[in-house]
Amino acid sequence: MQRKLLVLAEGKFSPLRSKTANGAIAYLPEQVVAVIDSTKVGLTAQQVLGYGGGIPVVKNLEEGLRFNPTHLLIGIAPSGGHLPDTWRETIKRTIVNKLHILSGLHTILSDDPEFATLAKKHGATLTDYRKIPPESEVVSQGNWRTRKAKVILTVGSDCNIGKMTTMLQVQKDFLQRGLKADFVATGQTGILIRGRGIAVDSIISDYIAGCIELEVDRSVAEGYDYIFVEGQGALTHMGYSGVTMGLIHGAMPDALILCHQPARLKDDYALPLPDLNRLVKLHEEVVNIFRPTKVVGIGINSVGLTDEESIESAENIAQQTGLPAIDTFRFGAQKLSDALLQYFRP
Repeated sequence: MQRKLLVLAEGKFSPLRSKTANGAIAYLPEQVVAVIDSTKVGLTAQQVLGYGGGIPVVKNLEEGLRFNPTHLLIGIAPSGGHLPDTWRETIKRTIVNKLHILSGLHTILSDDPEFATLAKKHGATLTDYRKIPPESEVVSQGNWRTRKAKVILTVGSDCNIGKMTTMLQVQKDFLQRGLKADFVATGQTGILIRGRGIAVDSIISDYIAGCIELEVDRSVAEGYDYIFVEGQGALTHMGYSGVTMGLIHGAMPDALILCHQPARLKDDYALPLPDLNRLVKLHEEVVNIFRPTKVVGIGINSVGLTDEESIESAENIAQQTGLPAIDTFRFGAQKLSDALLQYFRP
C-alpha cells in the first residue's frame, strides 16, 4: 500500500511542538496529505514551518478524510508521551473510518482493549513505534572492540534540538557521494522515516546500550561502512540524560556531532545551556574512558533565525570552538561530511 498520511497535531502544529509531524513533512512529503490543527486552519505547512509546500492544515478528522488518507499519524511527541484524553474520540472515529494508525506515543494503542476491538472490527492496524520487541531487551556485549565500520552519533546542548535532522542530512550527503551509509533510528519519528529502529526511551535502562549495539550490529552485518546513530536527550538535561548516556555506551561512536540551537538560551528547567567548548570536552571524555573519539562539527538548529542570522551564528560558533558549524537542513551537510571524512582519513 502506498501510504497517504493524515497527521494529527491538534493545537500543537509548530516548529518545536510537533516533532513527528515535522519529520514526516520534511522527509516523507510525498506521503503527507494534510495536518489536523483547528488553531491553524487555512494555513499550509510552508506557512507554519517554513517548509512543506502546500500541505494544508484542516480543522478535524472529517475534513481530512476528503484527502483520502490511508493512515492517521500521531504527529506530536509530548513530554511523557501519553495520548491526550481529548484525542481519544478522534482515534475511535479514525478506526471506524478504516484508517490505519501510526503512533509514537508511550501510550500503546494496540494494548488498549477498546481501540484493539474497534481495529479488529473495522480492519484497521495499530502500529506502535514505542512497543519494544523482546529481542531488543539485551545487555551490551562491547562489540565495538572488533567493529570495522565507523559509527557517528549526534549529541546535543539540549533536547529536541535537531539531532535526528542533522544525522539524516549527513547520511544523505554520504549517500550522494556514493558511500555506504546507514541511519539508525532511535526515536519514533526516525523509525517512521527509516522504516525500522528502536525507541530507546521505552527501553528498560539496563538494556539501552544493548539494544543500540544490536541495531548498529545489524547495519554492520548488512555491509554499511558508515553508520549514523540518531541521538536522544542530552547529558546535561536533568530529565532525559539517562537515555543519552545509554546511547553513547551502546554506539561507542568513532566520532560525534554536537547539535545546538543558538536562539535557545535555557532548557526546560530554566537553566542556562552550558558553554559549547565545555560540552565538547564533556562528551569526548565520556567516550574517551573507553576509546578515543572527537566532536568533529556542530549541527545548528536555526529555528527563530533568518538565513543570514544562521550563517552569522555558525561563523561565531566556528570561531568559538574551532569546529565547522552549519544548519544542515537549510544549507546542506557538505561541511560536516568533509570534516568527518577528514577525521577518518588514515
